[in-house]
Amino acid sequence: MPDIYALFGYPVHHSWSPFIHGMFARQSGQDMVYRLQETPPERFRHDALDFFFEQGGRGANVTLPHKRAAADLVNELTPRAQRADAVNTIIARDGELIGDNTDGVGLIRDLTHNLRLTLQTPRVLMLGAGGAARGALAPLLALQPAILVIANRTSTRAVELAQEFADLGTVSGTAFGDLEPVAPFDLVINATSASLKGEVPPIPARVIGPQTACYDMAYGIGETPFTQWALDQGAKVVAQGWGMLVEQAAEAFFLWRGVRPETHPVLGALRARATLLASSPNTRP
Repeated sequence: MPDIYALFGYPVHHSWSPFIHGMFARQSGQDMVYRLQETPPERFRHDALDFFFEQGGRGANVTLPHKRAAADLVNELTPRAQRADAVNTIIARDGELIGDNTDGVGLIRDLTHNLRLTLQTPRVLMLGAGGAARGALAPLLALQPAILVIANRTSTRAVELAQEFADLGTVSGTAFGDLEPVAPFDLVINATSASLKGEVPPIPARVIGPQTACYDMAYGIGETPFTQWALDQGAKVVAQGWGMLVEQAAEAFFLWRGVRPETHPVLGALRARATLLASSPNTRP
């Protein structure tokens, strides 16, 4: 029987993860299957995760809205999961569940390896102070930015999050409406859910200059509202989170199987499939 892995979330029917991990498995000759587990919060916390591993599950991914709950349910947290206070990858090892977080490493890998950005003491603006931002802050601060500003709809959460990570570098928090940059940022990352709602965070256009790279953790067929706005402002590099999606999955695959898959072929196939969907609205992923 193949080893069984799964993605827990609510909803997850739209997820590209089975496609990604299926390609990883074929590429590396791994005998495994990857399934979607549509799990409402009350079931996830009380029985779904335990039942999956009791039935022989070897590992799991966790997405919204379960990442914080997963951190409470596993037996042990890796340092990066503990720092993020969120789990997106679970490994079954010696009868215990180990919780890890591969989101941040996936983001940095996409920025530096796929997009080939040179980030030397960059000025970074992080939009949002929720779970997506938390998972990315430590890896971003490891780049030793000159400054990292967290901007949120309200300043309280942004300031609290900045204080929590202040031991790792120069980081501050503010509200969207109070953003007053002395110069454009080198990197602007949208970690809010605004794009999923068809919105753009209310930030001033002067945060972007001709050398700015803008990155939306969200992804979709065609431009997201944020990436379209960034293009309109003349940003030098504009990207969606497709690469982050693939790279965080590759890190999880490595933790489970001990094999690091090649991500470029998978990312190319994923983008080709998204293009096909854009031209054929009735085609399902």
